[in-house]
Amino acid sequence: MPTNQEAKPNRLIKEKSPYLLQHAYNPVDWYPWSQEALDKAKAEDKPLFLSIGYSTCHWCHVMEEECFSDPQVADLLNQAFVCIKVDREERPDLDASYMAVCQAMGRNCGWPLNILLTPKLNPFFAASYIPKYSRSGLVGMLALVPQIMKIWKIQRAQLEVVGADIKSRIEYLEKRTPQEELGKEVLKDTFNRLTLDYDPDNGGFGTAPKFPTPHKLLFLMRYYARTGENKALEMAKQTLRQMRLGGIFDQVGLGFHRYSTDLQWLVPHFEKMLYDQALLTLAYVEAYQVTGAAKFMITAKETLDYCIRDLSAPEGGFYSAQDADSEGEEGKYYLWTLQEVLDLLSSADADLAVHLYGLKENGNFPSSEGKNILHIAEPLDELASYKGLTMDELIMRMGQIQHTLFEQRKKRIPPSIDDKVLTDWNGLMVAALAKAANILREPKYIEAASKTADFLLNKMAKEEVLYHRYAKGEVAITGFLDDYSFLIWGLIELYEATFDDKYLQAASALIKNMIARFWDDKNGGFYQTQTSNAGLPKLKQLYDGAAPSGNSVAFYDLLRFSRLTNEVSYERMANQMTKTFGQELEGAPEAYTFFLSAFDFLVGPFYRVTIVGDRTQKETVEMVDSLRKHYLPATIVLLKSPDKAGFGYQQIDGKATAYVCSDQMCLPATNQIHTMLEQLGLATH
Repeated sequence: MPTNQEAKPNRLIKEKSPYLLQHAYNPVDWYPWSQEALDKAKAEDKPLFLSIGYSTCHWCHVMEEECFSDPQVADLLNQAFVCIKVDREERPDLDASYMAVCQAMGRNCGWPLNILLTPKLNPFFAASYIPKYSRSGLVGMLALVPQIMKIWKIQRAQLEVVGADIKSRIEYLEKRTPQEELGKEVLKDTFNRLTLDYDPDNGGFGTAPKFPTPHKLLFLMRYYARTGENKALEMAKQTLRQMRLGGIFDQVGLGFHRYSTDLQWLVPHFEKMLYDQALLTLAYVEAYQVTGAAKFMITAKETLDYCIRDLSAPEGGFYSAQDADSEGEEGKYYLWTLQEVLDLLSSADADLAVHLYGLKENGNFPSSEGKNILHIAEPLDELASYKGLTMDELIMRMGQIQHTLFEQRKKRIPPSIDDKVLTDWNGLMVAALAKAANILREPKYIEAASKTADFLLNKMAKEEVLYHRYAKGEVAITGFLDDYSFLIWGLIELYEATFDDKYLQAASALIKNMIARFWDDKNGGFYQTQTSNAGLPKLKQLYDGAAPSGNSVAFYDLLRFSRLTNEVSYERMANQMTKTFGQELEGAPEAYTFFLSAFDFLVGPFYRVTIVGDRTQKETVEMVDSLRKHYLPATIVLLKSPDKAGFGYQQIDGKATAYVCSDQMCLPATNQIHTMLEQLGLATH
């Protein structure tokens, strides 16, 4: 196989996406998604081979090496198709559209996602990973492509009919019949369904592979706050504990891997995604608020510190992901042999590390004998007792061991970083950093959140257009619903952490723009895009998958912003969304837990606390901090300067004063912290 220095690059060499550049020296005659490619298919009357993936996807790497780098496969593809390669993170609109195609065809859908289309963009075939040679029920490229070429010649009209039928099925699924407003009983139904799917031994939901899905944990904590149902809190706590102890958490370098391939959170898929770090941070911060348990606070800090250390872009914002593979092997960077650890540490520390991390001579990584995934294998209190150490002594020794292993691991070749900056995922990071700064009182997180927000507002927003992607100095791709809704969420969190009005004003402008671009005036809800480039119906995505949907977050944004600013029209739109999506929500509520967390906020009781005070004065800071110590998911807090508070907002005796309103009723103003907390239903003793 020729090296990059010997091979001739294809058109992808001009792209900025790391994923597309990974394919720039393939012998496949790749096009990026472009009018040029679509026109070529029509001119040559060839079907399109559309392949979608992302840079940190292990099976995308496998298919690139096995098929797209292979001259024999490339010759077949070039002969039969016009070939298009798409980065799903760069073009989530195309990914969502063609994932809907795959699902409409009843296929097992994942990445890489490979779709065949007629020149009229009628889809007729979908598959995920395709090997070179046929095996184990999978048709290989060398067999598949000739079959498709033959069918294209003799059954062309039928393929067009198949594609048109798939389009009509997607269009039908996108037609929603609005119903009456959603009832709050859906919250209990969601909790009951999550309970049935819960793994009581290991935490988490469902069977292997097991994903973190932090929005389910956020829902459970809100349900606990609403009902006092201890089981909801225990489910969230157990899941967060077990993930932090497992191999899904990088015990040496910090941060969470993508998902666990087993029930125990031990064997991860090793890629690290920015959105996972942000959403898990939010879950751990809120768990700390609910429980006061320092372990949750520490995990939130560790996760953010990993992002700041390894994913920060020098221009501003955060890179998208870190790969699962290094030196061509999945997980190689993260694995340890028992002998490596014994050679590196003193005998006492090595003995402790063996027990701490569950190191075995034969290893615990299934595909590599003798290699270990580090995880916390024994309860720390039992380990401390066994070793005759106090907990403080154990934690100090653990820190020393971790530091030694980290310094040694830095000598290895690290997994690559996907260095594109995405507005939507960075919006989540702004939310996570601001929430952590707000609750944990860490100034460095405010600094990072403000820097990221300012980068997005100054670099990614131009002439009322928000852009989706920044890479290698280039801003590109008009923003999607997720870009707007996720960034608005981050800006609202940043306002509540800083009370800097510029972030509230920026959120206001983005909400107006989001509504103008994506809102469906006829039936309610938000489309993902203004137009569809895929020749398919525009989609309104609601499913809260690895990350919450744009509609779920937009619903949350409308509610919070309306109550921060008294913009009642936004709450009316939010109410309309419960009607638009009501049938889906009631049918499978466990699939829409972020939307339902926001719905919990809508149902109430809801509190609005307006503090009139100078944010630099001690008594104002103390009043605000007294609120931050409590878990108040249905409460919003505003700070008004005494000289700009407006009519009806005065200080009492020149002291910081709180105005508490519950739903449509406002309570007497007070300058006493204990009275304010009592008005919120909080015990003050």
